[in-house]
Amino acid sequence: MLLERRIAPRRNTCIEATIAFGFTKVPCVVRNVSDSGAKLEVAKVTGIPDRFELVVPGHRPQPCRVAWRALKEMGVEYQSA
Repeated sequence: MLLERRIAPRRNTCIEATIAFGFTKVPCVVRNVSDSGAKLEVAKVTGIPDRFELVVPGHRPQPCRVAWRALKEMGVEYQSA
């Protein structure tokens, strides 16, 4: 049995969004969300900084910090604005 270590439960999603830093915008898909963070799918994680804004249509930009990275996925923790 796996022990759940997350602070908040995650909900599976498939939301097209954008990672924004400086003048750069990288498309991504939000694969799951919680009150404290999200898992993002991208074409590649290289070149994406540790801190950026997650832009989801219909919502205000959310400052994020990368918690972990894999080849085409990353986990982010929401930060205070």
